[in-house]
Order: sequence, then C-alpha cells, then structure tokens
Amino acid sequence: MLDLAAELHRWMEEGRAFAVATVVAVGGSAPRGPGAALAVDSEGTVIGSVSGGCVEGAVYDLCVQALQDGETVVERFGYSDEDAFAVGLTCGGIIDVMVTPVGTDAPARPVLRSALSAAARDEPAAVARVVRGPAELLGTALLVRPGEVRRGSSRAEFGGGTHEGGLGGQAELDRTAAGEARALLDAGRTGTVELSADGSRCPGGLTLLVESSVPPPRMIVFGAVDFAAALVRVGKFLGYHVTVCDARPVFATRARFPEADDVVVDWPHRYLRGTATDARTVLCVLTHDAKFDVPLLEAALRMPVAFVGALGSRRTHADRDRRLREAGLTDGELARLRSPIGLDLGARTPEETALSIAAEIVAARRGGTGTPLTTSGRPIHHEETHGAGTSSGPWARSTVPTRSSVPSLR
Repeated sequence: MLDLAAELHRWMEEGRAFAVATVVAVGGSAPRGPGAALAVDSEGTVIGSVSGGCVEGAVYDLCVQALQDGETVVERFGYSDEDAFAVGLTCGGIIDVMVTPVGTDAPARPVLRSALSAAARDEPAAVARVVRGPAELLGTALLVRPGEVRRGSSRAEFGGGTHEGGLGGQAELDRTAAGEARALLDAGRTGTVELSADGSRCPGGLTLLVESSVPPPRMIVFGAVDFAAALVRVGKFLGYHVTVCDARPVFATRARFPEADDVVVDWPHRYLRGTATDARTVLCVLTHDAKFDVPLLEAALRMPVAFVGALGSRRTHADRDRRLREAGLTDGELARLRSPIGLDLGARTPEETALSIAAEIVAARRGGTGTPLTTSGRPIHHEETHGAGTSSGPWARSTVPTRSSVPSLR
C-alpha cells in the first residue's frame, strides 16, 4: 500500500472513499511481492497493480464490492489447469490479496492517513495490518514511527518511538506488534509477523503484514564525467537519491548534472567519510584516476554498504588492485569490489554503460545471475539473496507467509 503513498494521500486529502488491495503473501513465481497494491476510489478510478495484469480485473471487482459492503476480505489467486478461463496467474505462482475498504468514516482511516502522509514525505514509518485472524480484526492497522515521542490521545510511547492506532485486541498485542514492526522498520524491510491474539510471540493466532517506508537508498557517483551524467538518470529511474561528487569544481556543476539530487565539490574519500551511508547505499567510482580511486576505495571497501564498483579497463583494475593491497586491504575486502563495474552488454556509449552498471546493481540487489532468461533454468521470480557486501538489511529477503499461511476465501 505504501508504494502508492503519494496518490493515496492525495485521495485522503480530497476526502475520497476508496478500497485498497494489497498483496499479503506469495508463492512460486509471483510477479509482485508483499506490499504491492492496487486501489479503486468511489468513482472507479484505479491506480497501482498487484500482479502486472494477470488478475487486475478480478481485484478491481473485489475493490468495488468492498466499497459497497464495507467488508475486508482475503482472496487467493493461482494458476488452474482445470479451468482455462479461470482468473489466475499465468506464471504459475500464487498470491493472496487483502482488500480493505477505506470509507470516509472508516475506523482505520486516521491511521492510514498518517502512514501515507509519512511515506509520501519519505519519512521513516511502518504500518502493521492484520491479514490473518478473526474477521473483525482483518485490516485493522497500527502505525509505528521511530525517534521523538509525540503525545496525544491515540499515541503511546514504546521503546523510544511512537505508535498510533491499534489492532483491535488486547493492549499487549499492540505493544508486541509495535515492537515487531519497529524491528522491520529499523531494517527497512516489508514482511510478516506471526503472533498470538494475547500478544505473545507464539505463531498461530494472527498474521500481520508490516510495510516499511524509509527514505530512498543513496547512490553516490564519484567522478563528474559523461558516464556519470547517464548513470544519474538511470539511478533516479531506479528510485535512488543520487549524489555526484568530484574534487574539480569546473566539472561538478548543477548545469552538468541537473537531475542529480546533490552535486558536491570535495575530495571523494573525504566526502565519503563524512556523509551518511547505510546497508542500502550504492557507491560507483567513475573517476578512473588512481589519486582519487585508491584513497576512496580504501575507505569504501571497509564500509557496510551494499555495492562498491569502479570503472576501468582490466589493466586499470590490476593496477588498482595492487595499490589497494599495498594500502593494506585484505583479500576479503577486495573481493567486495566490482571492477570493472557493469555486466557484459557490449556497451559503448555512456547510456549503454550506465545501463550495464545499473543491471549489475539490480542483479546484486535481487540475487540475479545476469544471464539471459532464455538460457537460464532458474525461476524468473526467485527468492532474493542478500545485497552485495551485506549480510542483512533492506537487501535481505523479507519473510513472507507460505502458500497456506493465509486461508483462501474463494
């Protein structure tokens, strides 16, 4: 749902009633993961997608029905060999979709409004909703925020943050759910949590879907060259907050990189040591100059970031590797370096090179091999591996329910 935050928040502000369908569980080769959403307002306007087109018509009808009867339902969609005309996923996967009406007077509307507002502003927040359990609890929502405590009649302090709303059960359930949601928020992950109705952490009673909204991951491009301009455009397309850094003020200008979020004039290694990074950060070194590359990579390869890559020929890479070893980097640290950066696409132009780099970043993030799907025997939609250079965090695979975790209502 939070992937539609900007549009849904606008609908909230305009006072529209709508129903939102959210993927809450996947199995097999499903095209979209938990949290993917489709919404329909009272006028029939539709935004978003839950399957890339396979079952959107049926989900649209469920949303219209939910707006009419006010009932939250969970529906399963999968492939059926028995009925060629049945609505399902042609890819052979299974998805469970929860459809929740959000009327103008819906009890959960204030909580969802706060969640959508935070996500639309790129503020950290997580919303937990009951996706399996008693019918009267389905769709109830609890919003968790980190940081400063806010006082109010519907807010309470838990572990240094706040929560708003509730799941309609015992107070201990809200307390436990807030803690679990905060743990997923801290990791920047969307996933599910199994709890008992009394708030204990024993699986079996309730399943919560926790959707996390965190600021976009950073891509820092070092080297204000033509390849960087193309990579900035691709990075923005992929949803990164993109910074260009170069020590040469004549090249690092807003005029040359109008689409970058930030353009910084500084020595790359000095800037990297002083700026904020995390386990999702991507570092692309395009300077192609040892006096910049070596001190920068010496720092970068010792940081817990997701991806470190450097442009250059194999000869340049060999020289760079030698210099980094002389600087004291270990085999393990050097193994994190992706150099020459990019997948082998036969790229020549800056745009093609940027596509090659972006393809390797996506493959590292999603656990891809980079081989053509035509010759690969792997499932197209497979489980993700950890991000490059990190053993946990936002590039780790989220925990999702199994095919039987959410009962079908069909």
